[in-house]
Amino acid sequence: MNFKHILSDIEKADPEVYERLSGRREVFKNFGSKVALAALPFAIGAMFNKAYGKTTDAVIDALNLALEFEYLEYTYYRQGTNTGGLIPANDMAGFKAIEAHEKAHVTFLINTIKSLGGVPFTPKNYTHPTTVAPYVPAAYDFTKGGTYTPFSDYKTFLILAQIFEDTGIHALQGQMPALLDNNAILTQAFQLLETEGRHAAYVRHVRRLAPISAPETPTPWISNNIPPTIPLQTYYNGEDNLMQNGINVSGLPNIYYNDGVMPKISATAAFDEPFDKTRVLSLIAPFKVV
Repeated sequence: MNFKHILSDIEKADPEVYERLSGRREVFKNFGSKVALAALPFAIGAMFNKAYGKTTDAVIDALNLALEFEYLEYTYYRQGTNTGGLIPANDMAGFKAIEAHEKAHVTFLINTIKSLGGVPFTPKNYTHPTTVAPYVPAAYDFTKGGTYTPFSDYKTFLILAQIFEDTGIHALQGQMPALLDNNAILTQAFQLLETEGRHAAYVRHVRRLAPISAPETPTPWISNNIPPTIPLQTYYNGEDNLMQNGINVSGLPNIYYNDGVMPKISATAAFDEPFDKTRVLSLIAPFKVV
């Protein structure tokens, strides 16, 4: 299977669908050791210098937004996995895998940005080499000013993990147009997006099962615009969108339903909406140290 050719075919057929394809389908296949391979950054080094060619500020800006999010996620998961008694033993391997993926993503993005002649984002209070890179807990307030207790309550830890993963996917979706002219980076960005989709699905799966048994019964992907809790609705506004490329998806024929019409919940679950940089930064701002 030639992944580049598939992406190219989708892009030519429908650019908007190309930008919005979700990475969360079939998320439970090989979550363990095999998905770790998909998470690792590929072909950094000499290949970048040869393949990237023309670089733009827009590409570097898009990658830096992704890097900012990866720092936040890695720090969150590392703090969680190193908090005794927080994560049950049955779930620890999954979160350790996610933590390792996020660290690999930070490394990949830093090296890519540098190879393009850019300056990688660094979090507030980052004082390398005294900072245990890329773990920068002094840059974040995951309690959101005392509103949440993610490192003393597992349910809360999972809720925040879900909104971080979901928002990170929206952020990547929103940056894809800036990468369309660079196949090497674009391919890597889609692999990163796929892995983040698996992370989101894993978190939602854990929340769905006992003993958490989340009241909204989360699916592996966003359905309609349902948040884990009402105060976090802003992270899901717009996910009930039914229009894609000028077509009302809920009006499409569906042979699997008796009335032959696509249900709204299925139509919204089929796409992850892209968020622009301004919205992404506004959503993570309450968790950053000013």
